[in-house]
Amino acid sequence: MPVDGRGGAECPVHQQVGPGRTAGAPGARRFWRRLRAQRAALVAAAVVALLVLVALAAPLLTALEGQDPTTYHPSLIDSARGGVPVGSLGGIGAEHWLGVEPQTGRDLFARLVYGARVSLGVALAATVIQVVIGVAVGVAAALGNQWVDQLLSRITDVIVAMPLMIMSLALLAVVPASFPRPVLVTLVIGLVAWGSVAKIVRAQTLSMKGLDYVSAARLSGWRTWRIARRELLPGLAAPVITYAALLVPMNISVESALSFLGVGVKPPTPSWGQMLTAADVWYQAAPQYLLLPAGALFVTVLALTVLGDGVRTALDPRAASRLRIGTGRKDRAAGAGTEKEATA
Repeated sequence: MPVDGRGGAECPVHQQVGPGRTAGAPGARRFWRRLRAQRAALVAAAVVALLVLVALAAPLLTALEGQDPTTYHPSLIDSARGGVPVGSLGGIGAEHWLGVEPQTGRDLFARLVYGARVSLGVALAATVIQVVIGVAVGVAAALGNQWVDQLLSRITDVIVAMPLMIMSLALLAVVPASFPRPVLVTLVIGLVAWGSVAKIVRAQTLSMKGLDYVSAARLSGWRTWRIARRELLPGLAAPVITYAALLVPMNISVESALSFLGVGVKPPTPSWGQMLTAADVWYQAAPQYLLLPAGALFVTVLALTVLGDGVRTALDPRAASRLRIGTGRKDRAAGAGTEKEATA
């Protein structure tokens, strides 16, 4: 058996299994194999990757169009008709690929792609904050003494019981308008909605505390936080990643709802929810002004939800086994039905 620098036996988990590969590599390959077997998840991943690419390349895309999200074009607005865009289909043309915004004449394509940056950025950053706080509180509650566990658990219960939208509305209403609104929305969502992550992490950590390898690490003299870092956190990766993948579309919906209610991202910063707020009175005169951000929001939330479910299935061997068993039963039933028809 290999020995470490101190002369002791090296743990087999940390042995190299090949050039540049560790023992964790087969698990990653198994995850990708299970994920590739789900066509819906692959399509959703491609859609999410395209949306992220569009958000990152927003300055380049708008430069190719020759527009920006904040410049007004009053000449493209028919003031006699109440601010409806001039031309067919809301002013769509070579200079404005998706038309212009009613009343202001701002370019819709530029505002849509820049709105993707705000919506996706807020959702992802808020998810990171939720996961970091939730994992820290959940692990501390599970590994602490009875008083620490009771205190952190009651705080978590209060956080979970608080209505997210009402708390967000209250916090956003009292903060000065000079504070950057996307950053504020990110902090509010992340700091108010971490309770569910903490509950999941605490339950998983409690179930893992009694496992043999954790007990062996404790008997070998490892400190609590070293056990948490080396033994527990890797085991928590699958449930945390799964739940985080489902939190992202939820946070996008929350950000859009807050912006729609007028307390989220403020103009002229574009956001899909803020665009929907201004479009609610134009759905008859300029329907694309409403349909474009609503469609983008729907596709994003749907793709992230499907991808999150695919990640959950790929990380959970029991879910994959149930899928295989169910598929096998369906195949056998179909085969039996074919045999009966042939016999008849």
